[in-house]
Amino acid sequence: MSELAYSLHLGSDKNKKNNVRKSAKTNKSGSTSMSNNAIQNARGLSRVDKHNYRKYDNDQDNIEIIKGTSSLYDDVRNLYKEEFEEARLEYNAKQTRENRKINDYFTNISNNEKNDLACEIIIELGDKKYWDTKDLDFKKRMTSVYKDQVDDLETMLPNFKIASAIIHYDETSPHLHIVGVPIKYKNKNGMSKQVGKSDVFTKESLTKLQDKMRILCIESFNKEYNLNNSLKKKLKGRNRDIHVSDMTNYQTMKQELSKNQTKLEIVNKKSLELDNNSKEVKNIVDNLKTTIINKDKYVLKQEDKDKLITFIDKVDKTNNEYKNIQTLSVTLNNVHEELKENREKIKVLTENNNALSLRVETLTKNLKSKTKEIKELEEENYSLREKLEFWKDKFLSVINLISDKLFDRGKVRDKYRDVSIDLYSKGIISDETFEDLKDTYVFSKEHDNKDKDDFDLEI
Repeated sequence: MSELAYSLHLGSDKNKKNNVRKSAKTNKSGSTSMSNNAIQNARGLSRVDKHNYRKYDNDQDNIEIIKGTSSLYDDVRNLYKEEFEEARLEYNAKQTRENRKINDYFTNISNNEKNDLACEIIIELGDKKYWDTKDLDFKKRMTSVYKDQVDDLETMLPNFKIASAIIHYDETSPHLHIVGVPIKYKNKNGMSKQVGKSDVFTKESLTKLQDKMRILCIESFNKEYNLNNSLKKKLKGRNRDIHVSDMTNYQTMKQELSKNQTKLEIVNKKSLELDNNSKEVKNIVDNLKTTIINKDKYVLKQEDKDKLITFIDKVDKTNNEYKNIQTLSVTLNNVHEELKENREKIKVLTENNNALSLRVETLTKNLKSKTKEIKELEEENYSLREKLEFWKDKFLSVINLISDKLFDRGKVRDKYRDVSIDLYSKGIISDETFEDLKDTYVFSKEHDNKDKDDFDLEI
């Protein structure tokens, strides 16, 4: 079982001053000498396009596109068109001065000193040490894992629209480049829908996002590779792993060992006694005398014999107690290893469970958001329907007025006929309505030429 490092990095712009940002957007490199890897403008986007798609050296064999086309530049331009065009037209319709209108929002943001054109997120699981031992086929199975990361990111962060996602396999560690546009909605000033990096990505939101994405990533990884790897713990101030010594079972075993501490002290005491007795036994053995008849036989006094028997008995008892203590120590070590292994399994299962909970929580949150949005649209639709009915009634009243006037005698009727023609020519009334009005007019004209009896008879 391995512990894998995880990183989610957002390209940032450390040059906060407007004059520095302006310099970064206008110089030839598209950046400054200071640390600045944000995509500020079209030039910077083109540079990222060439890097991510290996267009500098025309080497696309070991990169894999999982979202977007072979042109990052076109993908972002098309995303701007898809996401902001309606808001741009709505904004322009409210402007009375031509110089305040926005002709192309993509170009407008690219030339704007205060906004980045797009954002790039780089995701990596595992470090160089881990991937150095893996072949290319093993590495390329990360495609499935990183596809899940893209899907999870879109679910977790719906106001970050992804234009491109590409995996680099031509470096030691497989990693994912995601380029998209953060969006803020319902703006009171300017367009109702705008680019909003600082609104979408804050220090707090990025920390929460990484915490969620790392759990989802290791779950997808273990599922794809059929492994039980876990994540390396985050640095100081972040998530803390529980040490094995903090676990309840381990503490229970330590308490059991403490209870046997008395036995251990007794064994130690007896061991010291054996050390002293062994010297006495050695003296007895050294001073043994042989018999007169047989030089191979020794004479042992009864007193010395009793001492030897007592010594042997103490040795046996001490050995038995020592074995019990040793068995307990070995058992504790085994329990320690078993608990450690179980802790790692529990950690993996907990991470998997957290990943599933995150997906359910996010989907539930999105569902509530969509339900609220549907309710608002229904209310808006009802309001529009009422307004439509109101103006429909007004329009029918106008049509009826024109129709009634066509039955009038005299020149006034001809003027209303001219009005109906104007309404038709400007697309205000339909062909069918115009034909009805025309028929009514002809019908009225014909009856002007009839005498009263014929007219009454035809009616």
